[in-house]
Amino acid sequence: MGRSAAVHRTTKETDVSVTVELDGSGTADVETPLPFLSHMLEQIGRHGGIDLVVRARGDVEIDGHHTTEDVGIVLGQAVAKALGDRRGLARYGWAVLPMDEARVTATLDLGGRTFFVWEVPLPKARLGTFDVELAEVFFEAFARGAACNLHVVLHAGRNLHHVVEVCFKAFAKALSQATRVDPRQGGLPSTKERVGD
Repeated sequence: MGRSAAVHRTTKETDVSVTVELDGSGTADVETPLPFLSHMLEQIGRHGGIDLVVRARGDVEIDGHHTTEDVGIVLGQAVAKALGDRRGLARYGWAVLPMDEARVTATLDLGGRTFFVWEVPLPKARLGTFDVELAEVFFEAFARGAACNLHVVLHAGRNLHHVVEVCFKAFAKALSQATRVDPRQGGLPSTKERVGD
């Protein structure tokens, strides 16, 4: 049996359920009211090697902020829950990925310390019905939900679709690396033997 978890969160604004299997094959079954967000979540499953089921409803008639944020929170919580006590965890992950002219670095620490850095300047624009500024909202919410340290940095890129998509792909690769079990790592992945230190 792999490392899996399910989290459900309901608020006045959203209803979000996420199931993850960290040792999966990369299958993603995603339904959100924001097609571009759904497409990006599928990238996380596929490129992170994580089996992912997402069901989200939200007040997108207002805008996509609440739905995007809450999906990020719940996905982060599901990953944290699936990690269990984190014994033997690789803990750190990083990836530098290109997508045509765009190039992004994502670095991740699942040691239990929450911090978020976003160095991806984006204009006010939309990809379909998705406001591109919501990419930052998603990743910040994931960092909070997972209690992790996440940095995303853009090095090059002009096409907005490429820039946002490669952020998600680089994050997926970093997440895959950080969630691996390292057979050389016997206890908690900290010299202090405590999560969050």
